[in-house]
This record gives sequence, C-alpha cells and structure tokens, in this order.
Amino acid sequence: MTRRSPRKDAAVGDHLTAHVDALAALDRALAQAPPAALRQLLEVAQAALQEAMDERQLALRRYAALFDAVPDPVSILSESGVVLDLNHAGVRAYGRSREDIIGQPIELLNPDLPSDHLDPVWEALHRGETYVIEVTNMRGDGSRFPVEVHSAGFEHQGEHCIVAVARDLSSRWQAESRYRLLMESIDKGVVLFDRELRVVSANPAAHRILGIPGNGNSLQAMLCPEDWISVDEHGHPLTREQWPAAVSLRTGRIIRSTIVGLYHRPRGRMIWISTTNVPVYGTGRDSPDHVFGLFSDITELKRNNTLFDRAQSLAHIGGWEWDRGLQRLYLTDEATRILGQEPPLQDMAQLLDCLRLNDRSLLQQALLDVIDKQAPFELELQGQRSDGHTFWVRMIGEAEAGDVSAARIAGTVQDITARKQAEETLRIQARTDPLTGIMNRDAVLNDLAARMANPTHCRVAVLYIDLDRFKTVNDLLGHNAGDELLIDATRRIATAIGTEGLVARFGGDEFLVICDTRDQHDQPERLADAITQAFSTPFRFGSDEFAVTASIGIARAPQDGLRPQQLIQNADIAMYDCKRRTRNGWQVFSPELAQRQHDRLQIESRLHRALDDDEFHLVYQPQVDLRSGQLVAAEALIRWRNTQLGELRPDIFIGHAESTGDIVRIGLWVLREACRQVRQWQNDGLGIVRVAVNVSYRQFVGEDLARNVRQVLDEFGLPGSALELEFTERVLIEDAPDTLQTFARLREMGVLLTIDDFGEGYSALNYLRRLPIHGLKLSQLFVEGVPGNRSDVAVCEAVCGIARSLGLGLVAEGIESEQQRHFLQTLGVAVGQGFLFAPGLPPDEFARRLAARPAPAAAVHNGETGRIR
Repeated sequence: MTRRSPRKDAAVGDHLTAHVDALAALDRALAQAPPAALRQLLEVAQAALQEAMDERQLALRRYAALFDAVPDPVSILSESGVVLDLNHAGVRAYGRSREDIIGQPIELLNPDLPSDHLDPVWEALHRGETYVIEVTNMRGDGSRFPVEVHSAGFEHQGEHCIVAVARDLSSRWQAESRYRLLMESIDKGVVLFDRELRVVSANPAAHRILGIPGNGNSLQAMLCPEDWISVDEHGHPLTREQWPAAVSLRTGRIIRSTIVGLYHRPRGRMIWISTTNVPVYGTGRDSPDHVFGLFSDITELKRNNTLFDRAQSLAHIGGWEWDRGLQRLYLTDEATRILGQEPPLQDMAQLLDCLRLNDRSLLQQALLDVIDKQAPFELELQGQRSDGHTFWVRMIGEAEAGDVSAARIAGTVQDITARKQAEETLRIQARTDPLTGIMNRDAVLNDLAARMANPTHCRVAVLYIDLDRFKTVNDLLGHNAGDELLIDATRRIATAIGTEGLVARFGGDEFLVICDTRDQHDQPERLADAITQAFSTPFRFGSDEFAVTASIGIARAPQDGLRPQQLIQNADIAMYDCKRRTRNGWQVFSPELAQRQHDRLQIESRLHRALDDDEFHLVYQPQVDLRSGQLVAAEALIRWRNTQLGELRPDIFIGHAESTGDIVRIGLWVLREACRQVRQWQNDGLGIVRVAVNVSYRQFVGEDLARNVRQVLDEFGLPGSALELEFTERVLIEDAPDTLQTFARLREMGVLLTIDDFGEGYSALNYLRRLPIHGLKLSQLFVEGVPGNRSDVAVCEAVCGIARSLGLGLVAEGIESEQQRHFLQTLGVAVGQGFLFAPGLPPDEFARRLAARPAPAAAVHNGETGRIR
C-alpha cells in the first residue's frame, strides 16, 4: 500500500484529482463525436495523461516499498520538527501506531531533546553535511533505547525537510560493556558463561591459567565438562550444579573467593584456582542471564606447605588426623588454635569432652559410620575453649583412600564462630524492632501462627493498639520526639501487661499484644484496662505535656478468626471503631462491627464517584438576628443522594471523605456551588446574601485555598463579603506560619473568617489570639444543654467572654427552643441558627424567605461559616 504523510497525501491528492478531472473532460469531449482530426488529437492526449498517471502511481509505490524496506526506523520531518512520515521499522521500534506519530513533534519520540535541538541539525545540513547524534528514543510503553541518528536534508515542494535514520545501539552498548569489564579484570582470568554454562568469551589470562591456546574456538572445546574433574578445597567432587558459577546463576548472588581444584583428564594436569563469580543481569531482567567467573592460579600455594598453612590460617581452616591404632589425634597449628584447648588435644576422647553433649553424640556416630560404612561426614559442632569462650566449627572427616579398615581418619576443622554469631545476631535482628527493642511485625506474625496452628486447641486473643494524637506530637516536635514517645509507650505497655502477654510493634504507632485465654477468659479486657490506665499520665517533652492515649481493639481465636491475619484484621476493625467513637478505651470485635466496616467501605467506594456522578446538592440554613428574628445570612449544608444508599447526612460521609482525601474536591465544589447560588439570587433581585461555607483542614494544608477562593469570587463577580469561611480548631495547629499567611490573604479579599465548634477541639488560644479572624461559632454540643445544664452554661459564658475580649462576632448553632434563644440573647449572642428558625432549605424555599423578609437593618456579623455537612 502506498504510504504518505498527511501533507504529502494532500498534495498528491490534488495532483491526482486534477489528472482525473482532465481525463473526465477528455472522455466527455470524445463522447461528443468531434471531427476525426480533433478526435485523434484528444485520444493521443488521453493516452499520454493516463500513462503519466500510471507512472506517478508506480513511482509512489516504489517510494513506499523502498521506504518500508529500510530495516532501521526512518522519519521524514518538517522544517519545524513535525513527523511527516515514518516507515514500518519505525512503527515496530517505537511500539506506536503510525497514526499516533504522524503529525506529532519529534519530541514525542525523543522527550529529552532541548528546545533548540534543530538548530545544530540545520547548521550541518546547510553546510551540506550529514548530522549524526546519539540520543535515547522512547517507545509507546515508556521504555527507552539508545540510537544513533543520521539526519540529511532535502527539499519537497519548496519546503525544507529532514530524513532521519535511527540505528539501535542497544547491542553495541552491551558488547562494549562486556569488553570494558573484561579489560578491567585483565590481571585475572575472566570467563563469561551463559545460563547453560556455555563459555561466551574469555580473556588471555584465562587461556594462560587453564593452559588453553588462545586461537579460534579452542576454549569451548577445551572446557568440555567430560574432560574435567572439579573438586572443592577439601578434594570432594563437585557436581555441575555445585560449581560456583552455577550457584551464582541460581541465587543471583556474588560467590566470592571459592577454592576449586580442576583436573584435566586428557593432559593429566591438576590446577587449583580461587574463583569469584559475579551474576550479570540483562536489561529489565529479575534473574541473571550470564555470570562472570574471575579466578587466580593458586596451584603453587597448594604445593608449598608453608604457604598452605598460611592459607589455612587465613581461611580459619585447620587439619586433623586420628590414628586409631595409636589412639593419637594429630592437629595442625591452625586446628589447635581454633579448638583453643590447653594443653593441646592428644586423643579423640579429649576432643569429644570439649564439645556440648548433643554434639558429642553426633561426632561419635559420624566416626563409627566412617569405620563401618566408609561414609565421610561434615558436621557443625559447638564446644568450649579452655578460656571459657564458646566456639563453633565445621568438621569434615573421611578415611584415607584405599584404607578399608579406616585405620586413619583425617579431615579439616574450620572456625565458623563468627558466622554463627552473625547468624544469631541477624536472627535476633530479624525478629526485633530496632527502635523499641520488642518483637517486630514478622516475629509476632510467626508467633501467632504457631499458637494458632491447631484451631481446635487455640485459645488466644489479640489486642490491636493505636496511639491517639501521636501524629500531633510527631508533626509539632519532630521525629526524634516521636521516637521518644514510641519508646516510652512501649515501656508503659510492657509494664502494664507484665508476664501475662507478649507485646510487639506492628508498625508506625501501632502495637500488638498477644495473650492466652485458656485459663482466664477476661484476660484481654483486664490487660486493655491496664494499658489504658498506663496512658493516663501525659507524656512530657521538656516543659511541654501531651495527652497521648491508646485505642485498643480486641479479637479472640477461634471465634473471631482462624488465621493470624484474619484475627489481627478483626482486632483492627474493633480498634478503629473505638477510635472513631471515644478513643482512650477498648472495644471487643463483633460481627456487627465487621458489617459496619463493610458499610463504611461501601460508602467510601461510592463517595469517590459521587462528585463525578452529580450526586451532591446544597441546602441553606438561615442565620437570624436573635433579637428581631430577621434573616441575616445562610449556612451552606451539603447533602448526598445516592441511588443505592439513598440520601445521606454529612455526619455519615464527611469523615470518610476526610480520611480518603476526597474532601478536597468536594470542598471546592461546595465553595463554587454556594457562590453560584448567591449570584443566582442576586440576578433574581434578592440582593447579595452572605453564605457560609465550611473548609476542611485538608483543603487548608493541601492546596492554595486563597487562590481558589479568589478564582471562584471572580468567576461569579461577587465581593469577598458575600462569602464566609468556617474552619475547625484543627487548622490552628496544623501549620501556624502558613495559617497566618492564608488567613491574611483571605481577609484582604473581604472574606469573613470564623472558627467553627469553638471549644470542642484543641482550643489553641495562643493561635486564636494571633489569627486575623472575625468570629467564633458556639457549638451545638454546648447549646443543647442550656439553660438547664450548669456545665454547658459555664462553657457558653466562657466562649462569649473570649469573643467579647477579642472583639469577635459570635454565632450559636443548634438552637431548638425559645428558652435557648432567650438565654443566648441575654449572654449577648447576636446571631443564631437551628430548627427553632428553620432546617436546611432547598434554594427555592430559601429564596422565598429572602423575598418575604423586610428591608435589612444594619449588618449583623454572624461569625458562622458555611459548613460542609
């Protein structure tokens, strides 16, 4: 098929259309029966035009065939770098369809090119030269590969174009990398093996050490496995799977400094080498596809007794021989040092005496097997030196070749004390949390799995502990203080449970306590009470005190789970319910909790799509002058109507939106929808009504709130005074410098700023004094108890006093009775809202009330902000 760029297709199409039109005109002329002479002339013209069209079509087919026959990617670029055409090789190389590339800038294939990358290209082309550069091209899946691009210029229909040929350099780079590695290791023998342990290449030193001529393919032939016998440093035969190169390929690890003996059958030559094997990973591979074997000739070292003894010492390997006839044990100097006995051991009985009891039996049986069955042995044994220190050794022994009675048994003893100590240290570290020193997640999971291995007899409980307000300390005082808190919390938990439970750090500020319930069914609850009591004392950091408490979930096996993860998950569900309801307490898991957890997941999954599915709407609760009852402002309240869940109040879904982060998008929608509604009321001749909108702390710390407010006000042409923003007290301590700056920018716009539910949260009066806010909102939590509840009355009086002393407006929410209204009015509260006046109203109903209200008197600040709820 003929392939052209869109621009060339248009040009060629214009020419073909003109030719076809001309042929049609000639056909019409011939159909009118012209005179013979004219007819002959028209037929000649018609044949010539048809021949020209056929030649043009043939030329285009030749171009397409030649263009697509090039094995490397070839691109035709416009003067500005737009891809005009691409051959088949390019489509394959870049992993994109031709339609996705044609018409796009070359940066689609070369995203790392600078903005002026075409300047040097055109400079070279104008000089009549070919421009060559190495770059990295990108495939459609995002992977990259190196190319060498050759660019040449040509002119097409009066426009300067570029033809660029890209040569894939991946293979060359790999070859160069191997070559460089071989050259860097030139002082040692280097052999490159593939996954089947076939020899790919070797350096000259490898040929020299192995005694193999360096010509042709002799290396592969000389390394034929059937011609060689390989043994380990003790002379034990090695199978092909035991070769260090095979182990390195199989494990993907570097196998260092392994002594191997190689016996070449045809030549009868024995050589000893020390080899290190390094796995090589191909691009994008998670397992090695080659291995480098680096080795040195240590044959002379083996032959020389002095040097051999030194090698034993360096390797912490000594030799021993037991002469059964003489009942005499011979030890090399290194073996004597390793065993550390004074005076040095003289017979096998003395060696057995310095071993621990179980290992004595192992060695005795191994020696008997050598005598009776000619069976060699290899054991790891533990004993004690004369100085009291423990040693670990690997002991290898066998009868001498041809000694059918095993009169002499000899072997090696290797000091592995350091390795065993390291293994024990790693074992302990693998089970221990490095900060607190208690069990970590993996260790407690293994312990719990062992306890629950027999579900029939399993009587165990899990206490899932999460620290309340840990993040506050960590954020305010830094990670060092957070670490100190975790260490202190660990101490308190461990002291509280004593020996009746097992404590582990499960991650972050979460802990697990495992306890047995076979004898005391209420053991988990008693431990939970002890733990919560342990957190009753505040944590001190210098002169500061922080009340950090613990929320605990309890789950029992087998009724709450037959597997560790299931039991822990159910304890986590109970803990989450405790934290959501009260904190600083404990909750036992029940199927009802699991159902509520399932319901929460259902809400969160649908909540994420609710905004896109247009499921939210706002209602507006009037805020009124408590003295006159006149409507002065409104609070925007969000509602969610879902087809499966029905209409949901904000107290059901806002907490989920906060935890998932969806609150940021939802909050911006509420802000924009409330401002749109204010503009609509104004357009309807109802004037500008101030609407309060609640702002989540996540909006405050997660985005440029002031910029978003400015954009929404400008979009609907509203003054800042038409909007009131309501924040919870949490905002006061999240980020004080940014808080001050954002509040100042909002106030400059004329936006009113109010702290919602004042007194419920942190009550950070120090921050409150510094922030440029306009008012406070008295929480419904306290309003509902007045005037009968003395505590609520005291709180309301205190909040009113704070507002007056700081010159702040005050709004009371949740007013439901005339007695509450009268009490609050006598305290000096000017504005309130609640069911006494109206619930949240649809926009049309609120508009009717606006239209019916009398002309407004002097403005009354309501201090109340629109709440997302």
